[in-house]
Amino acid sequence: MAAVPESHSGWTFITSHARVLAAIADNPNIRIREIAAHCRLTERAVSRIISDLEQGGYLSHTRQGRTNTYRIGPDKVLRHPAEAGLPVASLLSLLVQDETERTGTPATHEQHPADITAAR
Repeated sequence: MAAVPESHSGWTFITSHARVLAAIADNPNIRIREIAAHCRLTERAVSRIISDLEQGGYLSHTRQGRTNTYRIGPDKVLRHPAEAGLPVASLLSLLVQDETERTGTPATHEQHPADITAAR
């Protein structure tokens, strides 16, 4: 069992929902345990966030054996009125690109996240 990540105090610029969605955009077959470690969340929190994203229509999944393959709804617009009309794909292209540049490792899926609107 993976250790529970350290908690974070104070505010952040990016929500946990956005972090989880970006991790999934980077690897559609990622496991909840890996998302939790990457985002510094508990597995329970990640499961709850995935459920929120699915209920909101931002995410769906298919199960193949023991593996989930996630699919993001790239044209779904962000929820806050200040970002009215901005599709989730625009946010993800920034977040996943930033993660790639920050860590120096390329995205693990076959297409760059900026191309997410064409792929899904």
